[in-house]
Amino acid sequence: MHAHHSHTHQSHPAIVKRLRRAGGHLNSIVEMIEQGRACLDIAQQLQAVEKAIQQAKKALIQDHLDHCLEEVIGPLARDQRDSMAEFKEITRYL
Repeated sequence: MHAHHSHTHQSHPAIVKRLRRAGGHLNSIVEMIEQGRACLDIAQQLQAVEKAIQQAKKALIQDHLDHCLEEVIGPLARDQRDSMAEFKEITRYL
């Protein structure tokens, strides 16, 4: 992280909110395990938390590409812009 540059973007509060919700969900799953709940139920809940965290990660990375990368590179020529758009598009599959 660059000391001279804040890395807070517009999307960060929403990402924090998602991760806090996932954290609460994860804590409730720990309680489910401690209470001896059915493994199938626990696995389903873990899958949901995993997906929520993965989506938060994707949002963070895509936001980073949208803001930081273009800031570093500067204005792009048309053919470079197409390559950049393709590069961003592939991050959907992370």
